[in-house]
Amino acid sequence: MGAADVVPGVSGGTVAFITGIYEELIQSIKSIDGVALRLLLKLQIAECWKLINGNFLITIFFGILVSLLSISKLMIYLLNQQPIAIWSFFFGLILISTPLILRDIKKWSVAPVLAFLSGAAVAYWITIVSPAETPTNLLFIFCCGAIAICAMILPGVSGAFILLLLGKYEFMITALTNFNLPVVLVFMAGCVAGLLGFSHFLNWILKNFRAITLALLAGFMLGSLNKVWPWKEVISYRLNQAGQQVPAFDKSIAPWDYLTLTGQDPQIFKAILFAMLGIILVIGIEKVAGYLKTKS
Repeated sequence: MGAADVVPGVSGGTVAFITGIYEELIQSIKSIDGVALRLLLKLQIAECWKLINGNFLITIFFGILVSLLSISKLMIYLLNQQPIAIWSFFFGLILISTPLILRDIKKWSVAPVLAFLSGAAVAYWITIVSPAETPTNLLFIFCCGAIAICAMILPGVSGAFILLLLGKYEFMITALTNFNLPVVLVFMAGCVAGLLGFSHFLNWILKNFRAITLALLAGFMLGSLNKVWPWKEVISYRLNQAGQQVPAFDKSIAPWDYLTLTGQDPQIFKAILFAMLGIILVIGIEKVAGYLKTKS
């Protein structure tokens, strides 16, 4: 999940859904409430830990933190050096995940269909919105954390891409890699606030409107495919934190148009290979998760 959240366009929530831990994750986060706080204040640590499914949560969040700190530089390097292969891998991963989610909807009606189409349309619209110029004060960083974490736990809606739209993706990557503690801590505080509030809403709609919610989330994933399409034409550029010119806005193009417009090899065979690798990985994870559930 941490590795996925580093990449603009890929959601950690997608990985949670693929591995079959999504609903347990939302339910566990939602359990961090007033009751848990009262148990903690009474020093009933064991009861509080059991209530919030502490072993599960600490394992997940420690894994995300380690990944964010260790893989962020690697992912940026790979996206710069092997962009077509990496984007193709994530394209295959998300593409196969969509029908896997839809498979859990046992009874279809007009409402799930509309939810699916709406989710796809909204996610697609998000992928074509131009990034904004925004302030760097700590209050805004707190708000960015709260907004981005909500996206991070939604399959198909990338928290990293939301940060990119808010103009704070590179800012936060730089803060993480340089261990800028004030910025990182304020951002994390925003994440905690957003996560605790949004998880209650997600848990409620999953319980009361399961089919519609799953269809909406699957739509988010399908619509996000535009962002991870491997072949892009850069429309405009911007200056990054180091004063270097980097792509700011792009659009998806066909592989043959990529060759014509950029003069670079579209690497179609490599793209297909890595997309298939993503598909095989998801199917493999899904099979292993199903096997482990039958054993538990």
